[in-house]
Amino acid sequence: MITKPNSALIVVDQVDHVAIVSLNRPAKYNALTQAMYSDLNEVLQSADRDRNIRAVVITGVGTAFSAGNDLNDFSVRDDCQAPVQRFLRTIAGVKVPVIAAVNGLAVGVGATLLLHCDLVYADPAATFHFPFVDLGLVPEAASTLLLADFVGARRSSEILLTGQKLTSEEAASWGLINEVSTEPLDRAIAIGHTIAAKAPQAVRRTKSLTRSRLHEVTTRMTEEETFLALQLNSSEFAEVLTARREKRQPVFDARGANATAEAN
Repeated sequence: MITKPNSALIVVDQVDHVAIVSLNRPAKYNALTQAMYSDLNEVLQSADRDRNIRAVVITGVGTAFSAGNDLNDFSVRDDCQAPVQRFLRTIAGVKVPVIAAVNGLAVGVGATLLLHCDLVYADPAATFHFPFVDLGLVPEAASTLLLADFVGARRSSEILLTGQKLTSEEAASWGLINEVSTEPLDRAIAIGHTIAAKAPQAVRRTKSLTRSRLHEVTTRMTEEETFLALQLNSSEFAEVLTARREKRQPVFDARGANATAEAN
């Protein structure tokens, strides 16, 4: 059976052989906390073990899929990456097909986790944003490796280095998502039922073959996490947070240090 989440911020429903996992923090645009990562990790692992579950659909409640990490929760702990690491390695390695229904903005890890989903359907108003460099950080979830697989190396560099937002139409035309749908959750569930009706062992083995770079993916995750830890403790990240509080643009010197004093 699927593990029930510890809090109401993650909601799990089941329709026949399809599990529907909803991020349920709409007031915060489904920004993810460490506790939510722990719940998601347990839910996905239990769904992977339960052979009665043949597809998992992930979606968000309200007007957003996920605004990414809750920065207040994310930046206050020395071990803040541990729940994130466990979740990302789980979603990268599960054998059960995972389908995303993107109902609004997908930012940061809300966008990078989609790279580990087998199918993605998005609302016409959905947007996709990888703002890591804008935050003085580096990408995670092996997105520096996987994004290029979907959109090509040059577009991947453009997305990650400039922090540009993608519309649903752009994401579909570039290959980041499967389809734009006015009812992405209904579409994702319907596809989940289609997959669930097929030979389950054949489905899982086919997914394993299409996701054959797991070692390379987890190795890249570890490399990204090393740089992310450095950036979380850097003057660049501190300057971004300060600039946000002061409602101004961050200023950096040639070494990437906080140059606010010099600028003033």
